Amino acid sequence: MDKIVGVTLKENERIQYFYIDEEEKVKIGYNVLVNTERGLEFGKIATAVHPIDKSKLKEDLFSVERVATKKDYYTNKENLRDSKQALKKGKELAKKYHLDMNIIDASYTFDREQLMFKFYASSRIDFRDLAKELASIYKTRIELRQIGVRDKAQEIGGYGICGRKLCCSKFLKEFDSVSISMAKNQNLSLNPSKINGICGRLLCCLKYEDETYKDLRQGIPKIGQAIEYEGKEGKVISINILKRHYTIELKDGNTIEVSLDESIK
Repeated sequence: MDKIVGVTLKENERIQYFYIDEEEKVKIGYNVLVNTERGLEFGKIATAVHPIDKSKLKEDLFSVERVATKKDYYTNKENLRDSKQALKKGKELAKKYHLDMNIIDASYTFDREQLMFKFYASSRIDFRDLAKELASIYKTRIELRQIGVRDKAQEIGGYGICGRKLCCSKFLKEFDSVSISMAKNQNLSLNPSKINGICGRLLCCLKYEDETYKDLRQGIPKIGQAIEYEGKEGKVISINILKRHYTIELKDGNTIEVSLDESIK
């Protein structure tokens, strides 16, 4: 059976999983070199090694190349230092070419075969002159990748209103579509400060329990709906989806809380 291990490529970045050879003996905290779509990158072991049925994976994974040496460690430190200088230079050149873009990150691959700049912009940017000058300075393959506001939050990181690290920077690999109907299904206040993340978009976590809330809402009347209970007329004034309860205000002004199971009987 194949084995995988979780690796972080940057400090506090989300965990990514890689195949690992059985002969590689690693522990959490070990530095390793891993193969990625960009090429060879430096990372740190973040989880224990786990067996995995390869046929059950939705996508194929890259692999751990080897445990990093002391020399690799210092090479990575040099790459990080030079990446910071490249970020500073990239921002200077963006101003020189009057480009309305915010470059938020620059990073070398371990072997310095590629230097990637990630930037945020509200519209498409013609960065061809910028890319040419960067290539002439750094003598390597340059990639400028435009990202959206959710990607920006993922890149920068932070904490959500729940007090935990942002899901996007911790573990999410792809952004699912999130709609306002999901907040309505959970009977949440539609106050933007309550249902939007720091990126300004709807909270990714609204997606997690949407199906559960849809199932629990089955049979629960809507707020404001006229209803008859034990021969008395009234209207629904509140609902509790998780408890599957709803509250009726009767015509005489009294209220009563009804369990859905009880009302079915």
